[in-house]
Amino acid sequence: MNKLGITHFNCKFICKGESIIKKNIVIIGTGGTIAGKASSATETLHYTSAILSVDNLIQEIPEVHEIAHISGEQLAQIDSCDMTCEIWLQLAARVNELLMSNKVDGIVITHGTDTLEETAYFLNLVTKSQKPVVLVGAMRPVTAMSADGPMNLYNAVTLAANDKAIGKGVLVALNDTVNCSREVTKTNTMLQDSFQAPDLGYLGYIQGGIPYFYRLPARRHTICSEFITKGVTELPKVEIIYGYVDSSSIMAEVAVKTGARGIVYAGLGNGNMSQSIKEGLINLEKQGIVIVRSSRVSSGIVTRNGAVNDDKHHFVVSDTLSPQKSRILLMLALLTTNDPVEIQRIFWEY
Repeated sequence: MNKLGITHFNCKFICKGESIIKKNIVIIGTGGTIAGKASSATETLHYTSAILSVDNLIQEIPEVHEIAHISGEQLAQIDSCDMTCEIWLQLAARVNELLMSNKVDGIVITHGTDTLEETAYFLNLVTKSQKPVVLVGAMRPVTAMSADGPMNLYNAVTLAANDKAIGKGVLVALNDTVNCSREVTKTNTMLQDSFQAPDLGYLGYIQGGIPYFYRLPARRHTICSEFITKGVTELPKVEIIYGYVDSSSIMAEVAVKTGARGIVYAGLGNGNMSQSIKEGLINLEKQGIVIVRSSRVSSGIVTRNGAVNDDKHHFVVSDTLSPQKSRILLMLALLTTNDPVEIQRIFWEY
């Protein structure tokens, strides 16, 4: 305990007498920049993602074996722009299968940064365990002289092997920070400190191989989530429509004609919309399509009956969820209901 009365725990291992019991951590590889290579040590722009296997990545940082017993699995080998719902379902099934075993204490998933926040939030809603699940990526390929991937992966293993990460949902660990998967987003195309939570801030930091938490996730997740994907082979189709000057509802109408069951509108300001968009979305809602009002603004709450009379038009508002995360929550909600009242309840709780 320090002078302020705060106790810090280093949970890399648990000591029982003379023995040291390390946690068992599985690292699942899916590709991304963290597994990418370039032609030179100074090249950070032009490189090929998803070259190294998860075993290669583990070999690059032998120090992780001091933290935990490590094993690796390669579930996918892709640039994360090629992530799909099908791979999400495979990943969720494997994560839940592994976490059921008493021989697995936590999971780290290596992932490209372009869609890392989406995969993390999806898993946050469908993982059925309190054991730590940590997603990690990198902004620079492993060949760069200042590659961030090795330290990010080391920190992710440290976090997954720490008892303080238990019960906090699916976490994201990059650049010495710990983020809640619901709130984290990529804020910069190039910088290493890209992953932040602009509205609510980090959950904590990782310093000297020790995680320090300063707040807790407030919304339902993992074992408290109602969503079950076991046996699900396909997620309902939901499209995102972007708001802008002189926009129309044509894209939303085309999306519905091609099978969309829900539309997330990334609206102006507080989810506002032109009269043209509004009329089109009202018509789609009358056809049974669920409409969620989100915002293209990077932070803030989309309030119910604020910019639009949601009660009158049976729209759902996204609260603080980004359009891309609103899409994920709506897809999962549509597995069991298309009632906008029930789906609004879901958006308030998750």
